[in-house]
Amino acid sequence: MPVKNFQPINPATDITTTRTYLHEIVPCTGSIISGTYGAYGAERNIKNYSHGMFQSVYDYPFLSSSANHIFDLTVGYASANALSSSTSIQNAKKINMYNQHAQTLLGFTGSTNDIRVFESDLILDNINAMRECFFIDFSRLLIKDEIKKNTFSITLGCDTFPNPYSTANRRLTLQDAKARINGDNVNNADGGDYGVLFSNSAGTGDGLGVIFYQAGIAVITASAFDASARGACADFSKHPTHGFQSVKQTLTGSSISGTMNAFRHRIQNIAFNNTTEINSTIYFCRAPSNKFNYSSNPTYVSGSKIRVKNIASDNPVAYVTTVGLYNSQNELLAVAKLSEPLKKSVDNELTIRVRLDY
Repeated sequence: MPVKNFQPINPATDITTTRTYLHEIVPCTGSIISGTYGAYGAERNIKNYSHGMFQSVYDYPFLSSSANHIFDLTVGYASANALSSSTSIQNAKKINMYNQHAQTLLGFTGSTNDIRVFESDLILDNINAMRECFFIDFSRLLIKDEIKKNTFSITLGCDTFPNPYSTANRRLTLQDAKARINGDNVNNADGGDYGVLFSNSAGTGDGLGVIFYQAGIAVITASAFDASARGACADFSKHPTHGFQSVKQTLTGSSISGTMNAFRHRIQNIAFNNTTEINSTIYFCRAPSNKFNYSSNPTYVSGSKIRVKNIASDNPVAYVTTVGLYNSQNELLAVAKLSEPLKKSVDNELTIRVRLDY
């Protein structure tokens, strides 16, 4: 058994902390979201639920053991909205989905039960309200700890329903063009940091949505498909009995799942960088010249003689293979293995850097 020689660690000089951010590029192509695993509206990687309140998208058919959950889709509108009517399909559920996201991400205005509404700016002043919204709730598998600021983009097709993004000037790319990692052009609400999704890369176009970075939720206003600059999308969806419908007709005349089928059909691409935050504590474990030069391992001696000494007057030599971190009660808390043994003798000192990630 190795000898237990203890060397105290000075918190002032032997311990430091670091924070590292790792980023991955995450692309989601429209062909996976709609069309690869079956005909429109019946894709095997799209899971609908009996409650009908949202739809889940997977990268493979969801019954496959290889399938990974990518994101959930739903739609909703505020209760104080012209679309809210007893004749609208799933009216209560659409209001509930809007209120659930607004309450979780934005919180209340300060008045009793007065939930904030989504806005296409960072002011939260009840101006530029987005009262009919599509919600994309990304899986933690994709976003990790958060979406990196100034990396999110989504391209939507506003052309005819059969070929929604076949014409270049009918494609709409929304980007968090002005958001910066240092917090510039980013606001904070109950759901964490969020930035505006603009219709051009300069951040001077229309604000047509917001992206919540820590929550991993994109909110896109339904009016993105009614903007005059691209022409109103009169055939946003194709209803099985009513034919082509505008986005507002779809919101009131189709179920949430049916509306999400139409929305998915118009997503050409989603891309962003995710973020993994690694916090580390680094311990500098010092082995001075007068310590750790012997070992109590049984193989260290043979016939009461140290194996690594040729003559009795030679200095002892040991090889460090493991570092243990102990608390003040000499209880072992962590063990670090070296990649190779390090020679230790009275004529040298070692400083071993042990890093704990969490």
